Amino acid sequence: MKTKFLIPLLAGLGLLCACKGKSNSSESADTASAPLNKTAISVSKGDTIQSGEKLIKTADIHFKVKDVQQTSEHIAMLTASNNGTVIHHVITSTTGNSVDIVKSNDSLMRVTVLNTTGEMTVKIPPANMENFMSQVGRLGIYINNSRMDITDKSLDYLSTRLKLKNQNELVAQQKRRDGDKKDSDNLLAFKNSMVDQQIGNRKIEDSVKTSTVTLSFYESNIISREIIANDDLSAYKLPFLKRVSISVETGWGILVDILVGIANLWFLVPFGLGGWMIVRYYKRKKVVDLVKAD
Repeated sequence: MKTKFLIPLLAGLGLLCACKGKSNSSESADTASAPLNKTAISVSKGDTIQSGEKLIKTADIHFKVKDVQQTSEHIAMLTASNNGTVIHHVITSTTGNSVDIVKSNDSLMRVTVLNTTGEMTVKIPPANMENFMSQVGRLGIYINNSRMDITDKSLDYLSTRLKLKNQNELVAQQKRRDGDKKDSDNLLAFKNSMVDQQIGNRKIEDSVKTSTVTLSFYESNIISREIIANDDLSAYKLPFLKRVSISVETGWGILVDILVGIANLWFLVPFGLGGWMIVRYYKRKKVVDLVKAD
């Protein structure tokens, strides 16, 4: 009878001890894993705090305007009002068809088709970027295309930070031990690589602080009219009567030159006269001789 009551009592005590042991082991396991999780969370949190979100915003817009010069001035004012900076500004005018219309002997009216375009690159704080894009869009007649991109450089930035940390530790270890010239050269190249990485992170930071907006705009072709000098020298001629009088004077001058030239040849007259008399004398003598022979 006593045995029947003893067996269930021992079984209940054993089950109670087993449950308590399982609870203690579970609590100890949770207690042991808690520091690891806390450490992991702190490391991840530390990395996030060091790097932060590195979002780079870029945008470009291509649109048509009424006047390229005036639009450029308005964009410059909008950039200043949004705490931005203009870093690139170009206005280009290309000539198309052109024709010259004669206005007088010495002047022409040149009519030319001009195509004028403008290009600007500005840096704007990211918080003001959308407002700036809206204000610029209202300056145009219509927008051909508009685009905005956001690039996340957080992982690239964090990767470079961690690599720099490891490299700094390695450089410190190499400094504590003496090395030959070859090690010094390798160390210098290693340091230069670290500088490049630091500059790369600086560029990411600058790109995060200021967004780059590329603007290109154009206007309808315009007709330009201007009076220019006639560069065709054959068009510069004197009036008719003046040209006739000059021709008479020129002809008279030529005649005078001929007479003067003939006058300069006076010495040929005696020689010619003497030659003619000699030839005549011989002809007469020949005739006389023939008559005598008959």
